[in-house]
Amino acid sequence: MGIDSDSDIPANLQIGPTSLGMVRIYVEAEGVDLPLDFDPDEAEEIAEELRAAAQAAREMSAPRGKPRKR
Repeated sequence: MGIDSDSDIPANLQIGPTSLGMVRIYVEAEGVDLPLDFDPDEAEEIAEELRAAAQAAREMSAPRGKPRKR
């Protein structure tokens, strides 16, 4: 499955700090419990990538000739 493939798999996503000063992204789906820990700098880089992807998605779904408001 690629980044642009449809999926019918329901999942739960949780994000928060750990007691060790890391940022955890926790993914839970059928048969999968995946804790991913990142240092704060890495977490900020991921946040920037999420914002950029969200903006690109908005631009892709905007009617031609009419950019969406930010």
